[in-house]
Amino acid sequence: MKHPNAHTKAASTKSGHWNLDFGNWNFKIGIWILILGVCGSSAHAQQVTGGQYAFEYLRMSNSPHVSALGGISIADPDNDISLALQNPAMMRPGLHNELQLNYNDYYAGIKIMNLQYGYYAPKIATAFCLGVQYINYGSFSETDYIGNTYGNFHAYDYALTLGASRTYLDHWRYGADLKLAQSSLYQVNATAVLADVGINYYDTASLIDIGATAKNMGVMVKKYTPGNPSEPMPFDLQIGISKKFKHLPLRLFMTMHHLYEWDIRYDNPADLTGTNALGITDTVSDKGSHFGDKLFRHFIFGGELTFAKRLTLTVSYNDLDRRELALSTQPGLAGFAFGAGINLTKFQIHYARTYYHISGPYNELGITMCLNKLFGLGQTGEKINWNTDYPDWE
Repeated sequence: MKHPNAHTKAASTKSGHWNLDFGNWNFKIGIWILILGVCGSSAHAQQVTGGQYAFEYLRMSNSPHVSALGGISIADPDNDISLALQNPAMMRPGLHNELQLNYNDYYAGIKIMNLQYGYYAPKIATAFCLGVQYINYGSFSETDYIGNTYGNFHAYDYALTLGASRTYLDHWRYGADLKLAQSSLYQVNATAVLADVGINYYDTASLIDIGATAKNMGVMVKKYTPGNPSEPMPFDLQIGISKKFKHLPLRLFMTMHHLYEWDIRYDNPADLTGTNALGITDTVSDKGSHFGDKLFRHFIFGGELTFAKRLTLTVSYNDLDRRELALSTQPGLAGFAFGAGINLTKFQIHYARTYYHISGPYNELGITMCLNKLFGLGQTGEKINWNTDYPDWE
């Protein structure tokens, strides 16, 4: 079935299989950017441990819906503009004039705000998305080593994202994001320019969605400390797939991340201690391959049930989060996330409860608004297609 906004026709063989016309240079450029970004960043791959990358906040979830799906969701065709910031190829005409907002309390009084907006330009057959991410770490007292107070200071990070995507053939989309990221930590500041590229395949007959993205490829244009080498960016390569059942209101998700490096297992020295026959703590050797551990740290699994097209319930499991954040003696629900969504005509409300640690879950609430259904702009709105409803998937 042909996507309503496809701008290139596919030639088909007699057997009915697609004969992809890769003469479309826009699509080829997007694919090559994705490949080159992966190859270039793989050369600098390191074990995933804390403190190795700057602008780590760019990895954080941008909405409750994404959090409920494990923190990454690049192959979800749901009508939610926040998903377009996960994979730029997911931005499409059906998300025109959607605005998503969430402002939540993170741990230790940290405030997190995200804004996403989508707009479709029919004259150039391109869908655009705008994203704003802001993290306020709060106010801190400036003191010396003996406790004298000299005032207060604030610390914050933010990022501005502008993305665009287009249709290719009947089932494909490709897109890219450009990000300006800023970090202000006491008396040091840093700025980086980064990009994401992604592709997406969605088959409305089989209800299968497949996505791939290369995220946070970029450079630091202003370093925290001039004269020092630039810190590496939090690059990631991700592939996701989701499948919805025709006669069951269930969609299953599987996402693979950190695919540029096989071993992302944390080599914890504390794991190499044990008790010998005399009851004395001693160093032990670790000769295991840990194949299963290394493999599943790359995976996120999830499922989403929909009731009467209005209510959704979501559950997910992120193995890397559980392995790195759970206490060995009391793992609790670390790595699991749960969510619920209410889909109304003009609004969507999403809630997520994410368990990182036994100390307590992180609760999020967000709202998505269809601006063209809430208010009009008169003649100005007609000129910019404000009130137009475009098809989503077909």
